[in-house]
Amino acid sequence: MFGVGAATRVYLALGATDMRKGFEGLHGLVRQRLELDPLSGHLFLFCNRSRTRLKVLFWDGSGLWVCAKRLEKGRFSWPQASVQTAKAAINGEELSLLLGGIDLAKTRRREWWRKEPGWEQSERDEEKNAMRPGRGDGRRKNV
Repeated sequence: MFGVGAATRVYLALGATDMRKGFEGLHGLVRQRLELDPLSGHLFLFCNRSRTRLKVLFWDGSGLWVCAKRLEKGRFSWPQASVQTAKAAINGEELSLLLGGIDLAKTRRREWWRKEPGWEQSERDEEKNAMRPGRGDGRRKNV
């Protein structure tokens, strides 16, 4: 099926989504409402108004997947949309908690250091320069 690695992002479409939507409809929502690329390899999650159904849109490199889950009892803990934002991002661990019925709003993450995905080459260069003797920007001090 699909794996959620450290570089894979998981995006939630906040608020309610019409669960009658299929491949094309969800693809359009990612493009227009979330303003993201549905062919990026990241996971996009959608939930219905009653928060009992969830759909995942995922591109595996050769085609789109649409996976669905329907709860027999209970509801998903799903954030509401605001005027300012239509999406939220979570990591793979939080996705497992969400699918397992854990309320993410009532959990907290320990203060561990973690390198976030998308750490750019320029940031690595800045760190290397900061460790060099001198000015930290690659230039030498006049001595």
